[in-house]
Amino acid sequence: MTELGIKIRDLNFNWPSGDEVIKSCSLEVPKGEFWMLLGSNGSGKSTLLRLLAGLLAPQSGEIRLLNPVGFVFQNPDHQLVMPTVGADVAFGLVEEKLPIAAVRARVSEALSAVNLLSLQRRPIYALSGGQKQRVAIAGAIARRCEVLLLDEPTALLDPDSQSDLVASVRRLVKSRGITALWVTHRLDELNYSDGAFLLEKGLLVDKGEPQRLKERLMRE
Repeated sequence: MTELGIKIRDLNFNWPSGDEVIKSCSLEVPKGEFWMLLGSNGSGKSTLLRLLAGLLAPQSGEIRLLNPVGFVFQNPDHQLVMPTVGADVAFGLVEEKLPIAAVRARVSEALSAVNLLSLQRRPIYALSGGQKQRVAIAGAIARRCEVLLLDEPTALLDPDSQSDLVASVRRLVKSRGITALWVTHRLDELNYSDGAFLLEKGLLVDKGEPQRLKERLMRE
């Protein structure tokens, strides 16, 4: 039986106004696979990711994820809080109360995984958008996250940085056995995924082989 990194059953979420955003949504992502979540603006993609991350609470339904869970925002400036690269990655380890040597080792390992070890002392403000996203991902790796949730992480990047980031995340997922769910509306990013889900107005309307979903959306 396939081990699951993410499992959702009959998930429902409404805003306080009563508007339904997620409707009876069920999906599964196998452990160690890289899946993408597609849909037009307003389809509920970001809301679903926030429900998975525990940033929102559903009205009903079941959410099961391997822990710990890492979340990468569309705009990394919303989550990078410390002045330098190394300090920001270390900040996420505070709750674990690790010895200083262990923190340094985790930070070095995580920054090496995203090819930023040489920038450990670099001020956050001096980084490019793509580098900032890598720091956010390094923070999740340092915490030994089993599940990585990414909300349109390439939306603010130039085309070269977009393809570089998605390729890097795929390599991390495969080398570390991480389960990743990546929200996107860029169909070319599907080339890197193991599978994809399609949301329409809060409903899961299709799932499966990325190329088939890509062709479907190109026809629409």
